[in-house]
Order: sequence, then C-alpha cells, then structure tokens
Amino acid sequence: MTTTALPTRRETTATVSDAHDWSSRTWLLLVVLCGALFLDGLDISMVGVALPSIGSELAMSPSALQWIVSGYVLGYGGLLLLGGRAADLLGRRQVFLTAVAVFGIASVVSATLSSPEAIIALRFVKGVAAAFTVPAGLSIITTTFAEGPARNKALSIYTVVGASGFSLGLVFGGILTEIGWRATFLLPGPVSLLLVLVGAKVIPTAARTLRSIAEFDLVGALTSTASLLTLVVAVVEAPDHGWTSGLVLGLFAVSLALAAVFVAVELRHPAPLVRLGILRSWHLVHANAAGAIMAGGYFSFQFLVTLYLQDSLGWSPMAMALGFLPAGVLVIASSTRMDRVLERVSTQALIAIGLVSFLAAYALFLRVDPGLGYTVLLLPTMLLLGVGFATAFPSINAQATAGVADHEQGLASGLVNTSVQLGGAVVLAVVSAILASSAASEGPALTDQLIPGMLPGLRVIVAITAVGVLASLATLWVRRPSRV
Repeated sequence: MTTTALPTRRETTATVSDAHDWSSRTWLLLVVLCGALFLDGLDISMVGVALPSIGSELAMSPSALQWIVSGYVLGYGGLLLLGGRAADLLGRRQVFLTAVAVFGIASVVSATLSSPEAIIALRFVKGVAAAFTVPAGLSIITTTFAEGPARNKALSIYTVVGASGFSLGLVFGGILTEIGWRATFLLPGPVSLLLVLVGAKVIPTAARTLRSIAEFDLVGALTSTASLLTLVVAVVEAPDHGWTSGLVLGLFAVSLALAAVFVAVELRHPAPLVRLGILRSWHLVHANAAGAIMAGGYFSFQFLVTLYLQDSLGWSPMAMALGFLPAGVLVIASSTRMDRVLERVSTQALIAIGLVSFLAAYALFLRVDPGLGYTVLLLPTMLLLGVGFATAFPSINAQATAGVADHEQGLASGLVNTSVQLGGAVVLAVVSAILASSAASEGPALTDQLIPGMLPGLRVIVAITAVGVLASLATLWVRRPSRV
C-alpha cells in the first residue's frame, strides 16, 4: 500500500526567553492568539443570553434550543484531543489559521439562517473549529515562549483574556440581543477573519512531524472522538430521558466500549494519538481534574443564576449581564500581575486558592433569598468568582503544559481543554436534571421565588467543588510544591 508523503520543514520558531523586553511582533502574536480564545468564550456567553429571543422568533422549543448550546459542546469537547494532536503533527500555524477561518465563516453564515437544524449544524461546525483552534493556539505559546518567566507572562495574559471572554460575553450578548439575536452570531465572524489576516504575518512557522499519512493514528482518532461524542450526547440527553433509561445507559456503554478500544489501539500504535505515558505526570492529571471541576461548577452556577435572575426576579438580559460584570473586571485587572504571581507561587497552591474562592462563592450564594439585595448577595459572589478565575485558570494551563516536550504541547493542551469542556457538560447535565425533576413535581418558577430545584442544584455544585479543593490541598500535602 502506497502512502502520500508530507513535506517536512525546518523548525523556524524563535523562542522568546525575555519576559520584560518583547518586540511589537511578539505582542501582536499574543494578541492574535488571545483574540481567538476570547472569541470562543465570548461566543458561548453571547448565544446563551440570546436563546430566549432565538426561540421566540424561530418557534423553537426549550429542548430544541438546548441543542444550539449542546451542538457546540459536541463539536468542541468531542474533537479536542484530535485537534491537539493535529496541531503537533500537521503544523500548529496551519491548523490554527485554518480553524479560525472556519470559525469566522461559520459565524457569518449562521447569522443569515432561519432553519433551526441548519443553525445547530453550524454551531457544531464552530465547536469543531474551536477544538482545533484552542490547543493549537496554546501550543504555539508554549513552544514560542521559553518555560519560566516569559511563558508565565504569556500564559497568564492568554488565559485571563480567555476567562474574561466568558464574562464580557454576557455584556455583549445583552447589548447585541437588543439589536437582534443575529448580531450575536455575526460578531465573531469579521473579527475571526481579521485575526487570520494578521496571524498569517506574525505566527511563526513550525515543522510538521508527520512524515506520511500512514503514520497518523486514524483508528485512535476515530475511536477517541466517537467515545467523547457519545459521552457528551449521553449527558445531554440524560435530563430528558432519565439517567437510567435504556437510551442513556446504552450510550454510556457504547462510549465505554469505544474508550476501551481506543486504549488498546494507543498501547500498540507506533505513533499514537495520545501517548498514554503522558498521564504519568501528576502535574498534568491534577491540572485536568482541577479544570474539569472548575468549569463544571462555574458553568452550572451561571446557568442556575441566569434562570433565577430572569425567570424569577424578572431581570432583563442587560441587567443580568451587568450583574455578572464585576467578576470579569476583576479577571481583566489581574492580567498584568499574574505572570509575577506565577513566578513566586507554585501552581498547586494557586489552583487550590482559586478553587477555595469558587467554593466560598457558591457557599455564600446558598443564602439566596429574593429579598436579599445585589450588594448583599450577588456582588460578593461575583468578586469571589473573579478571584477564583484569576488564580486558577492561568495556573491550570501553566501546570498542564509544564515539562511537556514541544512535540506534545498540542496533546497536553488538548487534554486539559477536553477536561474543561467535558467537566462543564457533565456537571451542567446533572444540575439540569435536578431542575427538570423538581419542575415536574413542583411546577414552573414563580415570580420572586426560588426556581424549583435551585438549592439542591447549588448543593451539588458546592459538593463537587469541595472535592476539588480537598484534592488540590492533598497535592500540597503529599508533594513538594514545584514552581511551574
């Protein structure tokens, strides 16, 4: 059987080692990479705010509307591993620019559609594009900036910008939804295409490590992607069909079987999609677990509070967005200092501090009562969430990629982002199931009252985050902190 040879090129990436004297080209490179990550978070938050308007105009039921979000998660969470490995093997520059271009084109096209099925399909395409963009962008940073102060500075800016995208997306979503929900779909399009034009000039060229098509682990790519996609579908469908239904249990069984096949393939393939030995790094395992818990808690909390503020208290999307704004402002304000913090404090300690802040925010909100004012309840919670994001998010990414060889940076990036997405999807599905079962027994939410299932859902979020705090504190106890 003949194979098609792929050209290899000499590595021309220049390593930036000075954290204090960056050139204008270095800053422009970081702007492009941060811009792509910012758009990813922005897009998710904006669409969430616009869902009621979309459902009203297109006559979509709540279960159909869910797929506008879930379609993105399916593409993103299911293909992140493939995206990370593709960046290593096919060239980070090529993968990043192509994926950002697809993201932008899909944004523009989706803004013109009126078919719910077509919109959901384009959301899936955007999720797939993000699955290739994020690990490629992160691996460009970790292979361009030398490990230590320079990389810490770049990673802190990169991850803080990404976190602020989620917060500011609520504000942009509130503003643009007043114009029309299509504006929330359109905005990322021209910005993405501008990033491609600038990125083509400043992103350094990196060598392809794949010498022939035969070396690509196609079976591993298919089984891992299918396993993750099936898992996400099972989690998304569980609230509607029940966690013990034949459909959901069957999907979980298929996902588990595909995962077993994937592991067997990776153990035997000469160039595996995921070198399983990378999981021997306790730094990487801890970062992945912390990322999953952080995202699962926050996404679920935002979902709960959004429903409570709009359905029970009658807040407008704009008022709700401004209510969440302090968290985003705090995250942005920390961006200029986090690199110095990463130089002085171990990532294990920073992750623990961040998760403790998240836990305190959720526990504080357990006092929720319609009679409590914004400054008494929501503002302190938002400030604690801002501290949590500012400390945990950059530390998780720095720890996940520290000590990893250049040719596996895309893999490490894909793993940690996969954990974040799947953690968010799983915990959100659990909380959604609690709300659905409570609404069925107690009835719909009433004005100036807690939504059915809100307190049990909050307790689940608190419990899961508490497990993450204990696990992170355990790493400080049993391991000597390393400044990575």
